[in-house]
Amino acid sequence: MTAWIRSVLHLLWMAITVIPWTLAVLSVSLFASRTTTWWVAVNWFRVVMWGTRVILGVRMDVQGIENLPLGKASAAVLLSKHQSTLETLWLPTIMSHPLAFVFKRELLRIPFFGWSMARLDMIHIDRESRAAAMKHVIDQGKRLLAQGNWVIMFPEGTRIPRGQAGTYQTAGTRLAVESGAPVVPIAVATARCWPKEGFVKHAGVVRVSIGAPIDSTGRDPKALMREAQVWIEAEMRRIDPEAYR
Repeated sequence: MTAWIRSVLHLLWMAITVIPWTLAVLSVSLFASRTTTWWVAVNWFRVVMWGTRVILGVRMDVQGIENLPLGKASAAVLLSKHQSTLETLWLPTIMSHPLAFVFKRELLRIPFFGWSMARLDMIHIDRESRAAAMKHVIDQGKRLLAQGNWVIMFPEGTRIPRGQAGTYQTAGTRLAVESGAPVVPIAVATARCWPKEGFVKHAGVVRVSIGAPIDSTGRDPKALMREAQVWIEAEMRRIDPEAYR
């Protein structure tokens, strides 16, 4: 089966399965907590990842999962490399805590998928106003962390082509410093199989590496982000060396 046909089948799989799960999320959110609603949504991510493995032939190889904080009351700000949609679908399925993504408000307009996201009490921002977006991330992030959620951000702000690096913004480390939560850096080589541009996905192994938590106590947000960035970009070269020749 060609990669193109696999990609078409996988898209159909996502489109067909998102409708009943959106209806389930919308229904559950009317009477259940944010946490319960989140785990209902994660079941759809698991269904999509089953299709990713079986239909596309993409396997995930994760290293460093033992670095994730332990305990129901543990807090974390996850700072991840962003190469494709794949990490947004897969990372929730391996986390022990509900996640709160920071994302651009326009995604809420996507039929079904966006409607579900709107019911999950996450952090959607207007990227046209950076000052307002920063304040919103910190205010809402502190609230969600206090409720037992982990906040996950893509500090480069958008999907970055394989083998490249974007500009790392400090909203995530500012939130970590103000909340006292540690920063957990994550390197993902998802573009190897699911590229930023183009429709066709390719079979293969996607490597993901989770770094040790970095204490944010008393840190300067810019210096803390530089430390996380250095680790992520060095780790990218280790898990996907072909992209950096």
